[in-house]
Amino acid sequence: MKCSARVHFLLIAALVVTSRLCIAQQERAEFTIEGLQLVEDSNLALVYAQPGIDLGRYDRILLDEPYIAFKKNWQRNQKRFHDGWITTDDMTKIKMELSSLFMDVFSQTLEEGGYELVLDTGEDVLLIRPAIINLDVVAPDTNSPGIKRTYSETAGEMTLYMELYDSVSGELLAKALDRKEDRRTGYFEWQNRVTNRAAANRILRVWAKVLKEGLDDARGASPGKP
Repeated sequence: MKCSARVHFLLIAALVVTSRLCIAQQERAEFTIEGLQLVEDSNLALVYAQPGIDLGRYDRILLDEPYIAFKKNWQRNQKRFHDGWITTDDMTKIKMELSSLFMDVFSQTLEEGGYELVLDTGEDVLLIRPAIINLDVVAPDTNSPGIKRTYSETAGEMTLYMELYDSVSGELLAKALDRKEDRRTGYFEWQNRVTNRAAANRILRVWAKVLKEGLDDARGASPGKP
């Protein structure tokens, strides 16, 4: 899949699933248009998977770098409410830093869990395509002149959208959506690059652990697997 096509697909899919998440408590569709079935009692807000899918047959993982998108009007709101001039370069830098942290956290968690990460497709390779959407950094720490200290109870929030594919056939096996807000401390503290990274790290580790445990469960339930 070409990069532009993939980005377009991720945006459309994320919007569709996000809209479902907004009404999830009232109306959870049993099946998606791809034929994926709602997974009950998941550790993520919304999960769909092929009925009867055996993820335990995948021993290796091809992990794509995440596509990252800020919350709508984030840049404009930063200029309005925080007296800061957030440039396109600032946003690109934040995306690059978050992407790098995502790959570090997920790679470490999966490898420590016994999963081999690879760069090529294969019969036993699971392709994971992640995206971080609705990224809302309360106080981006830039070196731009005029930026003031920002105090807040939380560093912000972001939403994970993730798709799992058979790496050879390209068949969509499952997809998931989950929104996380950084923990609220109960008091206002200075938010900066260090606190922002720590908050992102906490959230990413939760998601990475959920993914690993889900794959572990699939391995345990797969015929012929220990």
